[in-house]
Amino acid sequence: MILIGYSGHAFVVYGIFKAAGKKVAGYCDVAEKEFNPFGLAYFGTENSDAALAALKQYGYFIAVGDNGLRKKIYDSLQAKNITAVNAIHPSAIIDGSVKIATGGIMIAANVTINPLAEIANGAICNTGCIIEHECIVGEFAHIGPGAVLCGNVKIGEGSFVGAHAVIKQGITIGKNAMIGAGAVVVKNVPDGATVMGVPAK
Repeated sequence: MILIGYSGHAFVVYGIFKAAGKKVAGYCDVAEKEFNPFGLAYFGTENSDAALAALKQYGYFIAVGDNGLRKKIYDSLQAKNITAVNAIHPSAIIDGSVKIATGGIMIAANVTINPLAEIANGAICNTGCIIEHECIVGEFAHIGPGAVLCGNVKIGEGSFVGAHAVIKQGITIGKNAMIGAGAVVVKNVPDGATVMGVPAK
């Protein structure tokens, strides 16, 4: 496995693959990192010839927390017919009826995803979040640690739900929206909006 990106978020992804029994062979980044806590080999940027060969050989995961940058890298490599794998921690509880796409999804430790939910390509379900029945998490969205999506919540593409935020059942969050940490969202949130507080405004 090759990680694209090698900083804080990537360290969590490394832990997921290690827990799942999958070896991480190295990483790609804009420059070689001085801080290399797991002793990984550096393969250059993801678009170098050596890196592209390694990505095809070993498989890869985009370990970048920024939603927009993650999508940009994903689209670039997808255009070369190289598809990211998923990173799913073995402690996650995922109902058998959940629809999980196959391209670059992260599901971290102690996540719970309940019946008939859908998780799209590039989405992050971070440590300990709860995604209740029939929720939809759009492409390249990020559900922060400990956040709770109650039933039938829809999270738009590229949106971010902060740590320990709670989204009331039936709420729709638009595309590229930002939900502050600890917010309680009781009304729909339009595309591109930022809301915070209790209740979120």
